Amino acid sequence: MARRDLVLLTDHSSTEGSRKVLAAAARTLVGREPVQLDARHFMTGGNGVIEADDAGGIRLTGGGRTVTAETVIVYEIPPHRRRAFEDCQRRLRGFGARSLGTDAAAWRAATEKDLTVARFVRDGVPHMPSIALSGPSPEDAAEAFAALGGDVWARPCVGMGGDDVFHVTTGAQLDAAARYYAQTKTDWLLARDARNFLPDGRRHQYRVVVLNGRVVRAVEHVQADPDAPCNEGRGAVSTLLDYTELPDGLAESAVAAAASLGLELAGVDLAAESGGVVFEVNVHPAFGLRGLEQVALPYVAAHLGE
Repeated sequence: MARRDLVLLTDHSSTEGSRKVLAAAARTLVGREPVQLDARHFMTGGNGVIEADDAGGIRLTGGGRTVTAETVIVYEIPPHRRRAFEDCQRRLRGFGARSLGTDAAAWRAATEKDLTVARFVRDGVPHMPSIALSGPSPEDAAEAFAALGGDVWARPCVGMGGDDVFHVTTGAQLDAAARYYAQTKTDWLLARDARNFLPDGRRHQYRVVVLNGRVVRAVEHVQADPDAPCNEGRGAVSTLLDYTELPDGLAESAVAAAASLGLELAGVDLAAESGGVVFEVNVHPAFGLRGLEQVALPYVAAHLGE
């Protein structure tokens, strides 16, 4: 039987950097380089082809290359491209690829924050009260703002890295956020502030990475600017933790959030304040310090049945 390759399918226009770490994990586990294909070839409008081969595997053709594989590791697909990638996910699943990235419905539920909230409500996952808005009138936006207590975070329903996220405590700030989202033709979400402050006034929250129902990584983020999102891309300082250092109940909430959305791998952002609440769930969490050991190696191994 001809050798089948391990394929790493990522968007090569992304600068996030995870594919380098995943390639290193693949080399460690299988002793050879994975074949790296650009996922854009397999998105809507691309020329990529996925089909069954004659020996029970799958054949991927894109970017002038043809690869025969059983295992396809999917990662680093930016949120705004995920709907265009859904047909590829369905084809990979239909042809029986060994992959943890073929559940398009789970990806959509995590990527589109209004759907995330709906899943959390359905399954009882603790989260801050939230209201989704789509082209609201000023009166509708003001009503939602008041209903949530006048101290909220506005965020796009689809986004990443804390971009286009605003802390809103005044009517003027609400109007500015509404104008911004109207100009960008973006649906958005208001969520009540969790008051996740340390005694010195800095904000803090946790990123917990869940793989197949167990916690594999825990990080605390501390943000000096109380009006900025609490993530590294916006200046937060990160400290790697042992998962046993998490406040009581947070590991269980992270696992529940991943299960609610149907994700095998998830980076769950949450806080211990306000009774312990989940903010959002990331389909492709960045690896960061010790990410190769804690996330990339277990993630690739899960594809290989190890």
